[in-house]
Amino acid sequence: MGNPVIYLDNNATSKTAPEVVEAMLPYFGEFYGNASSMHSFGGMVAEVMKKARKQVADLIGAEPEEIIFTSCGTESDNTAINSALMSNPSKRHIVTTRVEHPAVLNYCQNLARQGYEVTFLPVDRQGNLDLGYVENAITDDTALVSVMWANNETGVIFPVEEIANMARSKGALMHTDSVQAVGKVPINLAKTNIDMLSLSGHKLHTPKGVGVLYVRKGTPFVPYINGGHQEHGRRAGTENIPYIVGLGKACELAAQNMDEENTRVKALRDRLEKGLLKIQASMINGDPMHRLPNTSSISFEYVEGESILLMLSDLGICASSGSACTSGSLEPSHVLRAMGVPFTAAHGSIRFSLSVYNTEKEIDYVLEHMPGIIKRLRDISPFWNQKTATG
Repeated sequence: MGNPVIYLDNNATSKTAPEVVEAMLPYFGEFYGNASSMHSFGGMVAEVMKKARKQVADLIGAEPEEIIFTSCGTESDNTAINSALMSNPSKRHIVTTRVEHPAVLNYCQNLARQGYEVTFLPVDRQGNLDLGYVENAITDDTALVSVMWANNETGVIFPVEEIANMARSKGALMHTDSVQAVGKVPINLAKTNIDMLSLSGHKLHTPKGVGVLYVRKGTPFVPYINGGHQEHGRRAGTENIPYIVGLGKACELAAQNMDEENTRVKALRDRLEKGLLKIQASMINGDPMHRLPNTSSISFEYVEGESILLMLSDLGICASSGSACTSGSLEPSHVLRAMGVPFTAAHGSIRFSLSVYNTEKEIDYVLEHMPGIIKRLRDISPFWNQKTATG
C-alpha cells in the first residue's frame, strides 16, 4: 500500500467538502432548469441561486444584490480593474503592490504597456506595506487602488480597511483580492469603504470554476462579459447553478468553521513551524503576527524548493513553492523577491497551507520526514558544503 496523502496545499486549491457535494448533486440531474426561464421549473432554480447569493453575502457582511457570480477569482479581479477604468476613463492611474496574485499583477503590467500609469508599491522584509507610501501614491488621477487582503504565498494580512479609507478620501475606488482571506478572517464589508472584493470558491472547499465579485451599491460598474441579462446585466452567461449552490453552502460552512481556523488550524500551523525551525538555516517568510492562521512560508537555505517538493511528494505530502499559478516557473517567487529574501533562501522556499481537514498526526508525519529530506539535499549541495567548510 502507498503512502497516505497529506494535503497541505490548500491555498492552491482545497478539498470539496462532502456537504458541498451533497448540496450540488440534485442540480446536476433532477433540477436542471435555467434560472432565466419563465416557467416554474426554472423559477425554482432561480430561488436556490437567490439563497446562495445570500449565503455568500452573509459571510462577508454584504447585501445579496451586491454579489455577482463569476467563473473564478481571476475573472473577478480582471472585471474589477476593467470596470474602474472604463467607468472613469479620464483617470489613468492604478495603485497596487509588487506582491499581488498574477491575476492582478499581470493585468496591471499589461495596462502599463498600454500607456496607463501603474504604481507597484514595495513591501518590507516581513512583507508589510508602509501606509505612508500608499497614501502618497494615490493622486487625483488614480482610478483604482487594488491591494490583496492576504498574500497567497506568505499569508501576510494587509490593512485593506485603512487603505480603503485613504482611497475614498482621495476619490479613488478600492478593490481587494480576498481569495485567500475569505473564510479565514472575519470580514464585514458594510463597515468598510471597500468598493469591490474578489473571492474564489475552490479556496473555500467547492470545486474549481466558481467565484464572486462583490460590488458595493452605488459603485459605478461596467460589465467585463457582455451578452444576456444574467446577474442583473452585470455578468452575461448562463449561470453555473450547481457550483453556485455549492459556493453558497461552502460560505455557510466557512462561517461555522471560522473559530476552528483561528484556533485548532492555527495551532497545527504553529506546531509545524516550531518543528521545521529546528532545522539549521531555516526561516519563516512573512510577518509572524499578521498572517493567515493556515499559511506558512518557510525557506531552507542552499537547497532547491522543487527538489524538496518532489521528495515530499514521494512520501505523499502535498505542498508548493508558492502560488500554484506561477509554480511552473524556475524563477524565485516574485513575492519573496519583493520582500528581499536572500536568493539562497528564496530558491529553497516551501509553502504549507492547512485546512480544517488536517490533523496533528499529519503534521507529525511531515516533521518526521522533513529533516532527513533537507539533510540529503544539503549533502549534495556544493553551496552548502562550501558554506559549512568555511564556517
